[in-house]
Amino acid sequence: MRLDQWLWAVRLYKTRTLAAESIKSGHVKLNGEPSKPAREVKPGELIVARCGQITRTLKVLSAPASRVGAKLVPQFAEDLTPPEEYNPVRDPVFVTPAFRPRGAGRPTKRERRQLDGLDL
Repeated sequence: MRLDQWLWAVRLYKTRTLAAESIKSGHVKLNGEPSKPAREVKPGELIVARCGQITRTLKVLSAPASRVGAKLVPQFAEDLTPPEEYNPVRDPVFVTPAFRPRGAGRPTKRERRQLDGLDL
């Protein structure tokens, strides 16, 4: 089974397209090396995938015929992700410096230049 199909089938990514794009951008490593979406996945291989803010580590057990339910995923993938990865350090609440109170109206020309300079 292709790597992008396997990642989609075990519910690591919501769509197969997202899985393929993640692989192409280097967020997924197969046995510690970058790979291609069409690479065949074999049992026993380790996959390290960046999903949002979490880096998941999975061991391939087998390949499902198609996308499986969440309860069946442990039959096809062993989750080796460290527990501390699921509890990322929470950043303090970020307030944008360009916060404008509701009802303040449109920004002036000077304020607009300042907003454009922030590159948000």
